[in-house]
Amino acid sequence: MNDNGIGSWPARRARMTPHARALVQDDHTLTYAELETLVGSAAAGLRDRGIGRGDRVAFLGLNSIELIVTLYATARLGAVFLPLNTRLAAPELAWILGDSEPAVLIHAEEFDETVALPEIAATGVPLHRVSTEGGRGLGALLVPDAEPVPACTVGLDDLFMIQYTSGTSGRPKGVQLTHGNITWNAYNLLVDVDLRSDEVALVTAPLFHTAALNQILLPTLLKGGTSLIAAKFDPGEALRTIEREGVTLLFGVASMYLALAQHPDWETADLSTLRSALSGGAPIPVTLLETWRDRGLTIIQGYGLTEASPGTTMLRVGEALDRLGSAGTPCFFTDVRLVGPDGDPPETGQPGEILVSGPNVTPGYWRNEEATAGSFEPGGWLRTGDVAVLDEDGFLYVVDRVKDMFISGGENVYPAEVEQAVYTHPGVAEVAVIGVPDARWGEVGRAVVVRRADTSLTEADLLAHLDGRLARYKIPRSVVFVDQIPHNASGKLLKSRVRELHGDADLSQGATR
Repeated sequence: MNDNGIGSWPARRARMTPHARALVQDDHTLTYAELETLVGSAAAGLRDRGIGRGDRVAFLGLNSIELIVTLYATARLGAVFLPLNTRLAAPELAWILGDSEPAVLIHAEEFDETVALPEIAATGVPLHRVSTEGGRGLGALLVPDAEPVPACTVGLDDLFMIQYTSGTSGRPKGVQLTHGNITWNAYNLLVDVDLRSDEVALVTAPLFHTAALNQILLPTLLKGGTSLIAAKFDPGEALRTIEREGVTLLFGVASMYLALAQHPDWETADLSTLRSALSGGAPIPVTLLETWRDRGLTIIQGYGLTEASPGTTMLRVGEALDRLGSAGTPCFFTDVRLVGPDGDPPETGQPGEILVSGPNVTPGYWRNEEATAGSFEPGGWLRTGDVAVLDEDGFLYVVDRVKDMFISGGENVYPAEVEQAVYTHPGVAEVAVIGVPDARWGEVGRAVVVRRADTSLTEADLLAHLDGRLARYKIPRSVVFVDQIPHNASGKLLKSRVRELHGDADLSQGATR
């Protein structure tokens, strides 16, 4: 087999465990042998459309087996998979399509209206419509009884996928990920989490996002486990699926774990089969970690980013209870260091920017040499833009994004630290802290808060609660209560949008310093 890339994985797994369940969605189940047959058929269909090495194949749709089959078929041809964020507006999608120039846009039927909009039509990208039928909804893209696609020599350095960043500020950048990046990331996951061949993984986070795809789905399929595919995250259905299917592996971001813990079935659901509950994207409040711990479940936090495929650090199971709030230590094949503003390592316990190196790190951004050059230090170290501290044992604690930090009266304030303190109030369901202009201090903090149901939390209550828990300059000057806080499609809190909605200086009053 000349194919050393991701496209060979279904064939390699099918010759080992052909009859094991690979993918399940609704009433559809695929064994590894059936998955391999569908991948071969779809690869033939893409080939017949003239798609070959280096061509981009875009996919717009919710989580589905069709998406997964397309991914593997694309990789088998040496082509490049381009998963699109389903929550983007038409102008945003059109910009990505213009930047990446895919040979085809495969879209699920629920996005018929989106792809018919003038902005998308103007790109001229050929369309192919699919439904969700356990992989068989690819329709005319499948070539029945197709002759095997001629062996394509794919190496680990070949480009496998372009994942566009969420674009929370400015234009999104296309992160190039090679077959090797994804393979080494999977190796890291297998070492750090001890995945087993009998894993039953619940995949509810969107597969256009790096964590769901590269931290859960692909490692589980590599290991020979079963992935249960859900089109969308629904906390009640997720709890029922965990109980009914004996789910062993789960991934979620903070908002998802919060939704599960607040669901009426949380206390009575049988979650005894769960071995690993992984999280990334943003630090989880310690209070939420404790809520899960009280049910005998440990959320294993890690730190990562799309540019690192994404795994960078991981908190292993045996460490999690003693290191609540930590993102762990570097993954096996990945190196991490911190640098201060002067470029030197900070003292233990002092904040610094995270730099990452390893075979899982992107070679750069698609058609964006300027962004690539500005993101790497000598020696191939990727600048992440994230701030963290290391304790005396080398465990990483993510503090915040460099761009989210604000300076109040000459003091650096990291919103994530303030948010952790706000979460200790029992009346807080969710919070985002931002800096707002202030005539005296330059900037002061504002807490944008979602109250828990049936509470009457006031600004005075919350600010009094923080007094003594934080230095005075860190305590928000004002509190805004809202029904919901904006998140992107992967569940990550959108600080840029929070600032747009609630960043006016007018409300800067309240707490004293």
